[in-house]
Amino acid sequence: MKIESIKLRNFKSFKALEINNLPNLMILIGANGAGKTTFFDVLGFLSDALKNNIRQALAKRGGFKEVITRGQSGFIEFELQFRLNIAGKNRLITYLLQIGNEAGKPYINREILRYKRGAYGSPFHFLDFSRGVGFAINNEEDFDKPDEELEREEQKLGSEDILAIKGLGQFERFKAASAFRNFIESWHVSDFHIELARPSREVGYAEHLSESGENLALVAQYLFENHKNTFKDILVKMQQRVPGIEKVEAETTVDGRIVLRFKDGAFKDPFVANYVSDGTIKMFAYLLMLYDPDPHPLLCVEEPENQLYPTLLHELLEEFRLYAERGGQVFVTSHSPDFINGATPEEVFWLVKKDGFSQVFRASESSEIVALYKEGDKLGYLWKENYLKMSNPN
Repeated sequence: MKIESIKLRNFKSFKALEINNLPNLMILIGANGAGKTTFFDVLGFLSDALKNNIRQALAKRGGFKEVITRGQSGFIEFELQFRLNIAGKNRLITYLLQIGNEAGKPYINREILRYKRGAYGSPFHFLDFSRGVGFAINNEEDFDKPDEELEREEQKLGSEDILAIKGLGQFERFKAASAFRNFIESWHVSDFHIELARPSREVGYAEHLSESGENLALVAQYLFENHKNTFKDILVKMQQRVPGIEKVEAETTVDGRIVLRFKDGAFKDPFVANYVSDGTIKMFAYLLMLYDPDPHPLLCVEEPENQLYPTLLHELLEEFRLYAERGGQVFVTSHSPDFINGATPEEVFWLVKKDGFSQVFRASESSEIVALYKEGDKLGYLWKENYLKMSNPN
């Protein structure tokens, strides 16, 4: 499953945004304040709303008045399109969410899951709720049945600010809702912190790298014990991507802590993570995430270039690209021309803030940029020379 398109209305600096035909690897660039972090927060908002409710997701961001685009009224609106296989048929599904505010109380004005049953005609609503009341179709796989024979199950949610996909998505009979809920729950928005990843950890259990990376040693230990071939592959990648690293081990100390030990070819003895460079730790963490035996369908990584030596950036970009080729989807933001130098026009988008609102442009739609790239110019250099119009602070 992957996101095909995103439409936004009245979400922070995005008064109106539409991106279609999203690639498996998208790199967002732009000046500070252009909207890169806000774009990621769209995904974070939906994730928070699913975990809790709309009210709490808004409160985390200062409330409805702080989230709705300045000077605008009406609804905050999200529309995502994604592909899903239902009953052996690949469907392009649209999810629409409208959020309103009345007397200081947020509510869901409309929540819809729709997709076409045939080659022609309008998309059919398989889930449709407004202010906590609505219906869902529970025999979605019966595409050939006439509309009147589809089984509508009326439901009333516990509150007007609860997502219908949160409740109905727990049941397999609501296939699209269940799949979309699982999809959102599987997103990984990385907020990696070197200082949290370095310390040794108490003995515990962790299968997946957390957003901040504080369980790095536990994940390494899990892979070492339960997925030895994957762990070996990661070590091979470390040797390929980080010059000098020969071996990485996660071991339990006598006092029950988990520590990471790295063997550098220049030293006789391995040394613990506290004495390894920031870039080495960060590359190791990214490889644990990218070679997860149960991979995330969507990875969001902000400014991966931080703490990484410029020569490692192309190596990391190639790992992101390989992850996308294996079926995942990766969204990355960056301020590094060195990182962008390894990208293609199809992968690069840039954001510009004009009159207080964020706009998006794609490098592949600029004939000048594409022509220069084909002649051998790198996109990072073109960015510095302002061929990506208005993408530089100056």
